[in-house]
Amino acid sequence: MNVISTEKAPGAIGPYSQGFEVNGFVFTSGQIPVDPANGEVPEGIAAQAEQSCKNVGAILEAVGSGYDKVFKTTCFLADMGDFAAFNEVYAKYFTSKPARSCVAVKTLPKGVLCEIEAIAVK
Repeated sequence: MNVISTEKAPGAIGPYSQGFEVNGFVFTSGQIPVDPANGEVPEGIAAQAEQSCKNVGAILEAVGSGYDKVFKTTCFLADMGDFAAFNEVYAKYFTSKPARSCVAVKTLPKGVLCEIEAIAVK
């Protein structure tokens, strides 16, 4: 098992890793829309979905994977009313249409509107 760590995605805000690479599979932790450059969270679901997607991509890239190698995602929304706007952004990144679960949750860390985790091959 190899721990994934990159400065191009936000550092963990708890006792966990950004991700793991295990036997050619990549497992990312859930990525909230924190900009790794300044620690800020953009406003609005579209901007937050964009940043969450970029953060997942940075972790994948750190181990030589990419969006096209993702076969499963789990997405969390603070409000299912944001589903369509979230999907519009998500579809630009996950063009291979991986299997996905998307659920609404009561709250997310830092009060963000979305979070994305992914499983991919290297």
